[in-house]
Amino acid sequence: MIYADGPVGAPFLFDLADPAKFLLGLTGGDVPRNQQGVALIGDPRNDSHAIALALHIALLQAHNTIVDLLRVNGAPEPDVFDHARVTLTWHYQWIVVHDFLPRLVGDELVRRVLAEGGRWYAPQPLQAFIPLEFADAAFRYGHAQIRHSYQLTEGGPTYPLFPDLVGFGPRPDDERIDLGLLFDLPGRALAQRSKQVDGRLAPSLLELPPQLTGANENAAFRSLAVRDLLRGASTELPSGEAVADLLGAAPLTKVELGHDWPRGTPLWFYILKEAQARTGGDGLGPVGGRIVTEVLIGLLRADPTSFLSLQPDWVPTLPAATSCFGLADLLTLRPHAPSPPRGSESPDHVELDTERHR
Repeated sequence: MIYADGPVGAPFLFDLADPAKFLLGLTGGDVPRNQQGVALIGDPRNDSHAIALALHIALLQAHNTIVDLLRVNGAPEPDVFDHARVTLTWHYQWIVVHDFLPRLVGDELVRRVLAEGGRWYAPQPLQAFIPLEFADAAFRYGHAQIRHSYQLTEGGPTYPLFPDLVGFGPRPDDERIDLGLLFDLPGRALAQRSKQVDGRLAPSLLELPPQLTGANENAAFRSLAVRDLLRGASTELPSGEAVADLLGAAPLTKVELGHDWPRGTPLWFYILKEAQARTGGDGLGPVGGRIVTEVLIGLLRADPTSFLSLQPDWVPTLPAATSCFGLADLLTLRPHAPSPPRGSESPDHVELDTERHR
């Protein structure tokens, strides 16, 4: 979604005067767009709403900053782009494993899957696939976390995600999103919290705009909840109870579910209610947590270029505010000479080691 085919295969994404860097919009706060306002990015879906695009822009900026850091540290110019790409990719992968997953499913499950491997999902290298239980149910838990409205600028108004923040076009500079209101950043007040995971979706998700759904006379199809349930039914996913039984997890009671599904609870809805009943909505329960953890770690292990495949004991080399590198550190990365990387004798530790393994 970020790199597409690189400066050679997708030159329109990169700066003609400095092909090692991504091209940004004229003011630096947007992605480049064609004359009709269509985003020129690796995956156009990242322009579907303003918040997703803001994170995409932040990652482009992080790559460009890493390019500057590598040059300060004397990296050979022909290698700068590849080194920067590997550096950002590995740091992002680290964040998924050591920052994102522990917050979502707890440290214990992450440590167990890292140590023992996946029980149910462990594809061989270059044989990765996306399980339907993940794509059409478990990883859609995030729909329940979306707030109805967000404040995007300090002291500014709040906006519902849809239709106000729908993307597919440029936004004025004075509406540039302050990521410190969405992520906990060093030196800033706590950001807006996501909604707890339960069986309810925010109102703005129950009336999706036609830019996302297309023209449809049936109002039900504009509901994200209906669309998620239909997706699971169309792929004939097993019920939540069936998956819980397979995993050996205690099934939810009828009281915890709050609904009576004669043929078993749809897996997506079951995972939402499991999170509500087992964690108070602050994370995923045994079924959802196992699926998400095994798939994300399994995908990384099936990628022969990931840090888990090449160097599983690798640690981040970019500057961090705390002992554990996290997403906030990427979002606040600035173009200055880095402090000596942790666990390394060379500023180019990650790039040089990765190059050696190729």
